[in-house]
Amino acid sequence: MAAMNDRLTAFGNQLIDSHIRLRELLGELRDGTYAGVDLATHCLTFCSILTAHHSAEDDEGFPVLARHFPELGPVLTELSRDHRQVAEVLDRLKAVSTMDVETAERELDTLAALLETHLVYEEKKLVAALDRLRPTDEEARAVARAVTLARRR
Repeated sequence: MAAMNDRLTAFGNQLIDSHIRLRELLGELRDGTYAGVDLATHCLTFCSILTAHHSAEDDEGFPVLARHFPELGPVLTELSRDHRQVAEVLDRLKAVSTMDVETAERELDTLAALLETHLVYEEKKLVAALDRLRPTDEEARAVARAVTLARRR
């Protein structure tokens, strides 16, 4: 049973680790320190990773949390709404290669502000629940997909 509890606690840690990586990728995008690719390619890669993460949360992780913690319903609804707002900015950023510098910087600043607020709120509201979660094996796989970032190179 101890291994199972360690695994469950790791879900909260995995979410935080994923958020740290998202912050790093966004920082690279904003300051131009990404290596080996141009801005448009890095932006599309970041957008793809973030979209996949949010889709996994909405489609797989959040439903599991809602079943186990119905009191989180309003929080999960708000987080999904945030995902849609972030997606709108990501859609605009797909055209970053055609934007002037000021517009691109403004869109990246908007994304950074939305994302940082979202990530902090999500961590504050979900990590403890993830650490208390006692999912079935199938639910555990769904939550694992939701809290882990896809690795893209």
